[in-house]
Amino acid sequence: MLSRRRFLGHTAFGSLSAAALASMPADAAGAIPQATAGYQDQPHEGQRCELCTHFVKPNSCKLVAGTINPQGWCKLFAANAQ
Repeated sequence: MLSRRRFLGHTAFGSLSAAALASMPADAAGAIPQATAGYQDQPHEGQRCELCTHFVKPNSCKLVAGTINPQGWCKLFAANAQ
């Protein structure tokens, strides 16, 4: 069962992140601070940066600033289509 608080939280974040990403110029990639993206250097429920479409080998991201651990995760995770 999805609580009202959880639904609103996901909806607000989804709208905010989609709007923010759509309005970002292409040259601003990697400009989102790690704290804002909810970055952590461990995987989350089987999701990890090296499996994300935004990950750039060996240790960076198209969206999130700073050094990125391939085993890390953030709220902007988007699985690679395989």
